[in-house]
Amino acid sequence: MGRHDEIDGDHLDDLLRRARAGDRDALEQVVRAIQDPIYGLAMRMLAVPAEAEDATQEILIKVVTRLDSFRGESRFTTWVYAVAANHLRTVRAGSLEGDRFTFEAMSRRQAEVLPDATAPRAEREVLTREIKLMCLHGVLLCLDREHRLAYVLGETLGFSGVDGAQVLGITPAAFRKRLSRARKRMKAFMTDHCGLVSGENRCRCELWCQRVEQAGLVDEAAPTLSGHPADDAAQEAALEGLDELQRIVALFRSLPGYRAPRHLIADLHHILTVPRAAGPEA
Repeated sequence: MGRHDEIDGDHLDDLLRRARAGDRDALEQVVRAIQDPIYGLAMRMLAVPAEAEDATQEILIKVVTRLDSFRGESRFTTWVYAVAANHLRTVRAGSLEGDRFTFEAMSRRQAEVLPDATAPRAEREVLTREIKLMCLHGVLLCLDREHRLAYVLGETLGFSGVDGAQVLGITPAAFRKRLSRARKRMKAFMTDHCGLVSGENRCRCELWCQRVEQAGLVDEAAPTLSGHPADDAAQEAALEGLDELQRIVALFRSLPGYRAPRHLIADLHHILTVPRAAGPEA
């Protein structure tokens, strides 16, 4: 996913005016403009494509049906992220959230597996990259949702303290404090465990290849995460010369530019135009 400010704000504002006036083509273009950033945020929060897709669809429905509530008190993109963040705060727990992904659990698994791990005999570029992405998403899941949101917004998407605070509905001071706590937790774990952050750490993505394959966690022929475009060679070269904290930020910013499934537009159009079956009143 690109940085939040890569959306063409002026063009989007024009589309928004037309959409609110009833132009359905403009409305579809608004959805197309925001669906990838929303899906990318959902992936960073939930880590499972199917769950991120469901959340993205639910968020898009909220955005479309609440357009009239946008008062222009912030940028439209900030408002969209606020709708998304509020939904992702309260959506039911994802299948990977919970005791399986905590800093303590990840430390324990590493200690149990790595002493006997050996590098694969042949280069396994796709599998190694998939493991790297799985691990980065897993580390994000170790943060509770409020700190995860602050970290993703502030560190990986480049939101300012003011914009991040607007998205989360808190003061800039509270946002900065929340982001600072998340950074400290990330630094404490990553500097002690990740070989990409510190050469003194034994953990390397390639050392997990055999264990991941044996557990059936990855299909190397159809990877879940690494099919999205990214220049790993350039990203790893960019780590040279950075201090540990900068390396951590660079790693999380290197997560792919996730694109929402193309069928979301058609599904959303169907949901919003086909009358739903009558049910019991709430």
